[in-house]
Amino acid sequence: MKKQMGSVLLVCVLLAGCASGVKLDEVPVEDRAATSTRAGTGSGSGAAVQGVGAGQGGAQTGMPTVSVESKAPGQGPVGVAHVVFFDYDSFVIRPEARPVIASHAQFLQANKQRKASLEGHTDDRGGREYNLALGQKRADAVRQALSLLGVPESQLEAVSFGKEKLLSEGGSDMEQAKNRRVEIRY
Repeated sequence: MKKQMGSVLLVCVLLAGCASGVKLDEVPVEDRAATSTRAGTGSGSGAAVQGVGAGQGGAQTGMPTVSVESKAPGQGPVGVAHVVFFDYDSFVIRPEARPVIASHAQFLQANKQRKASLEGHTDDRGGREYNLALGQKRADAVRQALSLLGVPESQLEAVSFGKEKLLSEGGSDMEQAKNRRVEIRY
């Protein structure tokens, strides 16, 4: 009996040691009304979105109004970045990405026929499955931010490429940071 209990205890300790310390499903989310909810329910789209505001731009949000015109049929708004970068092992949207997301939300609201693919990527550290999940969480974070800004879910698709499509294969932190991104493609 003691041997069985010892074996069970050993298995539990081993499994606990294999678990990741990163909780991808438990991040607070704030909508435009500034009411806090907990992520992890529904579609698993946990993202910390704080203060993302689009509106009509200018005085209301402190962000300039964006041209909703596109130069070519396959592109989004003119003069706006199409990449949102993330910190290491994180899917929390950085404050500097908020104007980019707000600009894309404004563009999508003005162009209801357009659809955006949100492609989540990671650096090459970690396992394939973990990076696919993290890339999906990043894509879902941007999708949720756009949705909170009024973009219909029918215009958005969030997909993950994990570490399969690296922009940079360098080993430095600066090179790795280029890979931790969501690309917004139309």
